[in-house]
Amino acid sequence: MKYTRITVNPHQMGGVPCIRGLRIPVATVVAMIAEGMSVLEILDSYPDLEKGDITEALQYAAEAVREREIPLVGIS
Repeated sequence: MKYTRITVNPHQMGGVPCIRGLRIPVATVVAMIAEGMSVLEILDSYPDLEKGDITEALQYAAEAVREREIPLVGIS
């Protein structure tokens, strides 16, 4: 998938993936969803964001997790 709303600039925010060159990291958006915030609440908190930014941030995060092995606690 090609991401048109996710940018990485080594001179901005330490090079972490951000939304459209804004200083809003993808991880921040994903964390807000994980904490139970609605899309409307996020848009209210960050007026520069658009609904499509949130959707693409979640898609990007899903792809990032798909490409890595993350250690989990095993079930005994």
